[in-house]
Amino acid sequence: MPAITVFQPILPPTLTPVDEAALRALATPLLSDNMDRLIGATGLNRYDRQGMLVGTALTVRSRPGDNLGMYQAPAQMRPGHVLVVDAGGDLNNALCGDLMCAYAVSRGCAGFVIDGAIRDVASFASGDFPCYARGVVHRGPYKSGPAHLNGPVIIGGQAVNPGDIVVGDEDGLVFIAPDRLADTIAAAQAKLRAEQIIMAEIEEGTEHQSWLHGLLGQMGIRA
Repeated sequence: MPAITVFQPILPPTLTPVDEAALRALATPLLSDNMDRLIGATGLNRYDRQGMLVGTALTVRSRPGDNLGMYQAPAQMRPGHVLVVDAGGDLNNALCGDLMCAYAVSRGCAGFVIDGAIRDVASFASGDFPCYARGVVHRGPYKSGPAHLNGPVIIGGQAVNPGDIVVGDEDGLVFIAPDRLADTIAAAQAKLRAEQIIMAEIEEGTEHQSWLHGLLGQMGIRA
């Protein structure tokens, strides 16, 4: 078996500027609420300082503690790709640190999502390069493989395919299949408008809140 297996030789497309701008205006809860509340990774932590992660997944499946696949993937990526790495959630060895981050930035990488460990966290914490990982450890990685590139992976319990859209913020990570993107954006925008109406009602201090008392009334509860 080769050290690195590439499942699809054609790299996934990147987002259009219109879709990227639309996603940056939507918090992840708005998106996940319109995907049956079943979509998104759990158990990963955010290590960058601020901002959103928006891009398309370039996937790597790595043997726990080994980052050989992460050496090849950034060399191939295009600006707008997110490096999404399935390392089985292992925390014994860090898969990347400040050097890999600096190289990824030079390649236009939109961010890291690593179901495994990282190190050099001070570099991530002081910058704006989006990075999500399961944990931190000082021990470095091995580089013997094997690794799978551009194939399906599992990140925090969520199946992710190459080309899936990745959105991350303070609340976590969601992944959207390309064929669901337009409908998900439209539904999330509609929910945002509805929540803005509710917020205005709250700020007005109306005694009877339609969004709250309406639901209680439907449940037969008086308030």
